[in-house]
Amino acid sequence: MLLTRRNALVLSVVSAIVLLFYVIELPFKAIFTGQPTLRLSIIPLLRQIIPESLPYHAWTPSSSTPSTPQLHEHPGTTGESIVDTRTKFTRHIVAVGDLHGDLPNARRVLQFSSVTDDQGEWSGDVDFFVQTGDIIDRGDDTIALFTWMDRLREQASAVGGTVLSHLGNHEWMNAIGDWRYVYPSEIKTFGSISARQKVLSTGHIGRSWANNYTTASRLPLHPHIGPPNTPFPPAHAKHLHFQKDDEKDRAELDYSVYYDNDEPLSHAALSFVHGGLSPTYSDLTPFPTKINEIAKGFLRKLQFREQPPPHPPYAYPGLPQGTTHDEVHMYDANGPVWYRGWALDDEEKVCSEVEKVLARTGTRRMIMGHTPDFDNIVSRCNGKIIIIDTGISHAYGGVLSALSIHYTLEPIGEPEEKRWMETEIVSALYPDRRDVLAIDEREIIGDFVQ
Repeated sequence: MLLTRRNALVLSVVSAIVLLFYVIELPFKAIFTGQPTLRLSIIPLLRQIIPESLPYHAWTPSSSTPSTPQLHEHPGTTGESIVDTRTKFTRHIVAVGDLHGDLPNARRVLQFSSVTDDQGEWSGDVDFFVQTGDIIDRGDDTIALFTWMDRLREQASAVGGTVLSHLGNHEWMNAIGDWRYVYPSEIKTFGSISARQKVLSTGHIGRSWANNYTTASRLPLHPHIGPPNTPFPPAHAKHLHFQKDDEKDRAELDYSVYYDNDEPLSHAALSFVHGGLSPTYSDLTPFPTKINEIAKGFLRKLQFREQPPPHPPYAYPGLPQGTTHDEVHMYDANGPVWYRGWALDDEEKVCSEVEKVLARTGTRRMIMGHTPDFDNIVSRCNGKIIIIDTGISHAYGGVLSALSIHYTLEPIGEPEEKRWMETEIVSALYPDRRDVLAIDEREIIGDFVQ
């Protein structure tokens, strides 16, 4: 039953009539029947009139609980109210950088960042867990780490969570046959060189790379703009899709055209790659679709060829026959796997270039690993660039860390105003502290589907 003010007034009048009837009737009944006056109980009478199933909050429209429908009067009406059905939306994301063969340290990080419980199982306390690649090399726990990631992926999916995994340059190196950072003790955990090659190509780890890992991700902060890896620009925005021979036209483009005034959440997303999204990388868009299509084809060629003897001790095998121009550039120093410019270039340069990449990829922040800082997670340009590799593995002896993003979209004002307050809190998590890197608030207007 919807309790508007009009309904409440009707109930009040009915209640008064019933009470008046009893007050008048009972004394007269006592006079003419000789029975003593009956004690009047108001509460049972009211319970007969007002159903107990009425929601309590219907009587308190000023309640501040965001998820509770609120009553609002229409301006210019005579007390008629409507229910505000808008609800607060929250999303919690945790991202972790390079793990490099160290299961114990990886477990510590995922536990203190609330991704897992003290048994190493999915906790259900986060919505998305993102790992930016380089799980392999420099340690002996390759099999255990990839097996654990797949288990967490299944556990998360069963309760509505999501694990997003990425191939780092070290996963690609191993697929190519470049084993320079593989320890002999790690090879022994597979049994032999040939057994390791099989597991990483067509075995359970290789199959997981092909099916569950990407080279780039676009993670929306709100489902209104789609699920993870919804491409940007969208297909219908044909004026924003350029061919490679249109690079000059794109270079002269005013990047404000990538923003839609009628869609304030168009760029409410994060990009994740291992190395970085170079501003001069030619296959940046549609993001991340183009990069992942190139990577998928390249990985298949590597996995289903005859596996070359690994380097070292043998010669570097190089890229397989039939490797395309796009695949070469995906894996070169300017591609998303190896690029280090956002970490190494000076502040003035990166902050002048980052806006263009964010505009073109439909994102607000770019998050990557690959280039370690052994003291802390690095935030640049007011949190628009975040490098999360802190040398977690004992091979580096860096700090244990994770990145946390808390996002909320909360209704404000009258429902017909369609006003919302959007908040992002970005924090670096360490075993003994939490450092806030950015707090961004925006008031936006619109109808947003959850």
